[in-house]
Amino acid sequence: MRLYIAEKPSLARAIAAALPGRPKRRQGWLECDDGVCVSWCVGHLLSPAEPGEYHPEWQRWRLQTLPMIPESWKASPRESVRDQLSILQSLIAKADSLVHAGDPDREGQLLVDEVLRYCQVRIPVDRVLINDLTPDAVQRALADTRDNRQFRRLSHSALARQRADWLYGINLTRAYTLRYQQQGEQGVYSVGRVQTPVLGLVVQRDRTIAHFTPRPFYSLTVQARPDTSDNSHFIARWQAGERHETSLDEEGRLLDRSIAETIAGEVQGQTGTITNARFREREEAPPMPLSLSVLQIEAGRLFGLSARDTLDTAQSLYEKHQLITYPRSDCRYLPEGHFMERLRVTEAITAVAPELSSDTESMDTSRRSRAWDDQQVDAHHAIIPTTRQRPAGPLSRREQQVYQLVARYYLMQFFPPATHREGRLDLAVEGHDFRATETGVVAPGWKQLEPRTRESESPGSRRPPLPRLETGDAVQITDTGIRDRETTPPRHFTDATLLSAMTHIARFVEDAEQRRTLRETDGLGTEATRAAIIETLFQRDYLYRDGRAIRATDKGMNLIDALPDTMAKPDMTAQWEATLEQIRQGNGDPRQFLGELETHIRALIAPLQQGSGAAPTADSGSGIRCPRCRAPMCERESRYGRFWACTRYPDCRGTRPIEASDVAATDGTDQAPVPCPACYSPLVRRQGKKGWFWGCSQFPGCRQTVEDRDGKPATSALPSGNT
Repeated sequence: MRLYIAEKPSLARAIAAALPGRPKRRQGWLECDDGVCVSWCVGHLLSPAEPGEYHPEWQRWRLQTLPMIPESWKASPRESVRDQLSILQSLIAKADSLVHAGDPDREGQLLVDEVLRYCQVRIPVDRVLINDLTPDAVQRALADTRDNRQFRRLSHSALARQRADWLYGINLTRAYTLRYQQQGEQGVYSVGRVQTPVLGLVVQRDRTIAHFTPRPFYSLTVQARPDTSDNSHFIARWQAGERHETSLDEEGRLLDRSIAETIAGEVQGQTGTITNARFREREEAPPMPLSLSVLQIEAGRLFGLSARDTLDTAQSLYEKHQLITYPRSDCRYLPEGHFMERLRVTEAITAVAPELSSDTESMDTSRRSRAWDDQQVDAHHAIIPTTRQRPAGPLSRREQQVYQLVARYYLMQFFPPATHREGRLDLAVEGHDFRATETGVVAPGWKQLEPRTRESESPGSRRPPLPRLETGDAVQITDTGIRDRETTPPRHFTDATLLSAMTHIARFVEDAEQRRTLRETDGLGTEATRAAIIETLFQRDYLYRDGRAIRATDKGMNLIDALPDTMAKPDMTAQWEATLEQIRQGNGDPRQFLGELETHIRALIAPLQQGSGAAPTADSGSGIRCPRCRAPMCERESRYGRFWACTRYPDCRGTRPIEASDVAATDGTDQAPVPCPACYSPLVRRQGKKGWFWGCSQFPGCRQTVEDRDGKPATSALPSGNT
């Protein structure tokens, strides 16, 4: 029996439909002709084992047990999909040959490989890479099988990533959560190798905006008229020279208005000379087809879609409608053989999106942009439309927007370059330098397909052409203008700009050498995970939305304040991604990578265990003291309701119920502890149906009670010597 294992049911159905015969549906698999079966995973069927599965003492959250570093790694079946794993195990046991049909990326490789490893497979395994779910494309992919061992480095990279996330996330999340709890804070403070630096970017941007102090600056322009018969004129901007450096800020803006006024007076009505004239036409090639990150950035900029919304919409277009190719791609190139499909793809675009029919008619299908390049295509190619001409049902507005965006970038490959007009005139007037520039589009070419926002379509954004002057020509200064301006802070992150920051993280790295290194393997997270990382930060109450803006909560800011800079900045995490890429290419050792990480985690946790970590000091503010150790108590919540718990948990497990009038002045915790007459544990003042009384803090283990007299335990009930 030959068994295909797909990553998900939709892919399994597409494979079965492309095989000979009509598949028969079975429980958890499809039976095809000639002894061929197709089954599937449902996402990850296995997950890294929980700490308690390695050692019982790791089940409890205690600083003393950190760091938790498994001697040998384990994987556990996920309860929700255990039945499907059992079906796969039985099918694998009967198979003579296996075909790995996971998605063509790092996680897709690991997702099926970990099942094969769990089932201890010893028979040959082939690999198929399916980017397009249309029948013809699936058939071509099935005919091009490879040895799965060719992709073992991809699997090693994914496994190293998974284990690194386990070590870093679980150990540091426990460490910082426990330190926070010791200070009276509530909840879990999760730390992750990618999510935390992303949060750090947002916190840093928010604080830059909050602490921004506007500064006035001034721009000086002159209106110049050539010494010609026509009435043409142009506007030139003053260029600061060395003598004015002390009056400029770090971005070259003039801070002293009196200087602008002096220069304006000196050049008004004077004659200037053109010192440099340059005019040219520049061609701009069409942009490459889309990767997932670029698709998410553009959809966020144009339509206001979040990263998660864009990914979900693209996934629906791929799986349900089969209108686009595999969406979780980080590649912007296409296989050279795909060029032969261009006519069928454009016919499909016309059928699915009639709004683009005029563009498909005017394109030149003989053109071949640089997008078709086999050397640049690895496991998957750019996102483009498929040859399917009908969706599986009516497309939603979002699906239409995303499909047309993908289609536009594909059609751009068959249009000529855009031709831009660029001009520049430099002039000198009374020892002062000015410059005028012009930009414009001579021939739009592919730009007629470029989606635009309303702002980009504003007529005010276009500059008029400059007069065609030559060096040495004279111009008359007819007017001057001084504009009072004010510096503005950067804008809050949006989905589009935060994704762009994650994709091009080198811009936020301070060290120049690291920036150069990271430009080659740029990015926080992967194409498939960035949307999920952003959503995770929202779910964990680290971020919130303010319109389109993404901002950090107080909880998120507190966490970043508590962490060392190395954890809150992107440098280290981006280097990890570079190392994982080296492992994928066969130039890195996953064992060395994990060993260095273990050493780093030990160094991060040691100060927290010694009580010298950076976790903020916080008072619970309740005024309630622990009946055992007199430390502050804070509110906690269990399945039985809210209660007071010691802030030194788990070192101290003191608790007490929350009463209606729990304040420091009435509950007795502002007094010296009074021992229970029965067990000598501290008494606690409580209020019952008949009024106030004192009960043992060890209730229900000890049920001793004492009468309350004027806010104190009745002395007659106390052990001798306590009055």
